[in-house]
Amino acid sequence: MEKRILGKTNFKVSVIGFGGIPIQRVDKEMAIDLIGEAKKSGINFIDTARGYVTSESLIGYGLEHWGRENFILATKSMKRDYEGIIEELNISLENLRTSYIDLFQFHNVRTLEELNMIMGEEGALKAIKEAKKKGIIKEIGITGHSVEVLDKVIDTGEFATIQFPYNPVERQAEELFKKAKDLNIGVIVMKPLAGGAIRNASLSLKFIANNPNVTSVIPGMESIEQVRENTSIGHKVEPLNEEEKAIIFKEAEELGTEFCRRCGYCLPCPQGIDIPVQFLMEGYYTRYDLKDWAKERYMDMTENAADCIECGECETKCPYDLPIRKMLKNVESILG
Repeated sequence: MEKRILGKTNFKVSVIGFGGIPIQRVDKEMAIDLIGEAKKSGINFIDTARGYVTSESLIGYGLEHWGRENFILATKSMKRDYEGIIEELNISLENLRTSYIDLFQFHNVRTLEELNMIMGEEGALKAIKEAKKKGIIKEIGITGHSVEVLDKVIDTGEFATIQFPYNPVERQAEELFKKAKDLNIGVIVMKPLAGGAIRNASLSLKFIANNPNVTSVIPGMESIEQVRENTSIGHKVEPLNEEEKAIIFKEAEELGTEFCRRCGYCLPCPQGIDIPVQFLMEGYYTRYDLKDWAKERYMDMTENAADCIECGECETKCPYDLPIRKMLKNVESILG
């Protein structure tokens, strides 16, 4: 497996990493087998999150069985405050059966206000930097879906890595990745299959791995076959040939007509609906087969697609001219 240096962390990580979302669908024994197959196939980088339900715990069993020292472990939290992030960190350590986290990330930072909260005097960054001094955390990163926010993140100089969606459909972060690489900030790619929408998984991973500014791409995996197929791309990273380019870019073009890239330009919604998250939950329901998980989170939202009054303001701001009102109706019909 090809290894790349994860920016200023100096971690040598596998170009194909292990994404932790879908593992929550398997049992303990299969989770242990998956982590073992990942190790055997050359994966040494695992990414999970507090928000991925049982993912941390299942990965913890795998780490305990196959040796924590064989993996560079990343997790993340949505908490933005000092006390909240400490509580989350302690839960992660217990779930993952470890005494330290290699890379702790602030999860899905969507606005500059959230970033300022994290970096404030009583913000979460202060707590994580203290944990780093104690050796509980080795490096600090951040994840998100907004190019604008992560561009500001890079400028702060506080974070060793960024994590952002990237695939043949979602290419809005290519300049951001170049800037990060120039500043020796590691680039982790999530959503390599566009939330499961891209059918040609191997070609999408190949496309991503060929970007010289990408350090590691983390497809979610829930079967031994998926681990083997995905890792085969990283054993010898080769450029896409002309036929492969035609296939994957044709698919990207077809997806582009009614496909949310989660750029956030449609926000704020006058009704308070987080529009990109509606489509994200629909994707988890229809493509990741996380039906109960997605439906529960959708119903727990204070405002969801059912609250759309069809004012159309979002559509005037969408750079992709998506029929958002129609798409929100579809979300409500599936999750409502």
